[in-house]
Amino acid sequence: MAKTTKNTESKTNKKIKKVVLAYSGGLDTSVILKWLGDTYGCEVVTFTADIGQGEEVEPARAKALKLGIKAQNIFIEDLREEFIRDFVFPMFRANTIYEGEYLLGTSIARPLITKHLVEIAKKVGADAIAHGATGKGNDQVRFELGAYALNPDIKVIAPWREWDLNSREKLLKYAESAGIPIEKKANKSPYSMDANLLHISYEGQILEDPNVAPEEDMWRWSVSPLNAPDKPERVTIEFKSGDGVAINGKKLSPAAFWTRLNELGGKHGIGRLDLVENRYVGMKSRGCYETPGGAIYLKAHRAIESLTLDREEAHLKDSIMPRFADLIYNGYWFSPEREALQALIDKTQERVNGVVTLNLYKGNVMVVGRKSPNSLFNAAYSTFEEDSVYNQKDAAGFIKLNALRFIIAGKAKGK
Repeated sequence: MAKTTKNTESKTNKKIKKVVLAYSGGLDTSVILKWLGDTYGCEVVTFTADIGQGEEVEPARAKALKLGIKAQNIFIEDLREEFIRDFVFPMFRANTIYEGEYLLGTSIARPLITKHLVEIAKKVGADAIAHGATGKGNDQVRFELGAYALNPDIKVIAPWREWDLNSREKLLKYAESAGIPIEKKANKSPYSMDANLLHISYEGQILEDPNVAPEEDMWRWSVSPLNAPDKPERVTIEFKSGDGVAINGKKLSPAAFWTRLNELGGKHGIGRLDLVENRYVGMKSRGCYETPGGAIYLKAHRAIESLTLDREEAHLKDSIMPRFADLIYNGYWFSPEREALQALIDKTQERVNGVVTLNLYKGNVMVVGRKSPNSLFNAAYSTFEEDSVYNQKDAAGFIKLNALRFIIAGKAKGK
């Protein structure tokens, strides 16, 4: 048995009998799997979620078995449809972006994973969950706030805040002493990456200098806009109650819908982002993101809303969006305030139905048409030609009433 790296006798480790670990099968979570048993002397259950990260998840089962996990304690679930239907679509109903640019690809996946961690813990009678998030990042906050919201009695183990395996060299040494197989994947990226159906992110290495441009071969999902097709591609997206349901007239499930959008966006070099963001824990971080489907979808959703939402309804949505984005980014998906805002947002989407036509061209998404059975656009009123429904003289009184406070203030200054 490998020697633990920190004395935790003073902690509540002896009270932990069974723990559910968010397990990817990679080096970090494999070390955590072994470390949990060594340090806490508890039974370990693994949970691996397929949320569209683009890698096979079944190998995690073989890895867990090899590390001594019982077959009945290994959970692998395909959550792609649930991810888009219950998390991504509700988020995009608000046109949510963090700090003006980030489409929250990592943030929105964490409450889904947490939900299933807590559910599995209840199912197997575990008294704790564990995650591989570091003590510097946002994910630790997201996992743990979500877990406590769903089960206030759950215990959370965060190894990166307990052990001293704070370098890759120490992790590798521990893995070797514990008999954990170390696999070297061909064409493995040197960056710290997170991927799901919504996005892929890159951090670390040269990206830690915010003034150094990312290498072109870093990007995995999209071609360079310079190498994208020289002709635009015409695409239609159909919406029903604020959610995308079809692409080019073909009805698709939520996961299939987003997969197709990613393919289209990646082909045309759409959705790349290089961002310095403010983490919830206090420091700034630089990351690069690919969100090809999300970039297309946001443009299309705003276009169909431009036809179907009342002016004040649309402006109210825009005013609360930054708050909604903060709640998701900071880990408050299961909070009462997020749920209250969601109810308001969802109410606005009841008439957001129709079709948006776009051109995709060299990194750009251009709206070229939109139509809706619930359109509030009325050509009889908005035409620049002669009409019989609008009396232009009415505008004079409208302007005068709205200017009244300026007139009164101006006269007061003149006294």
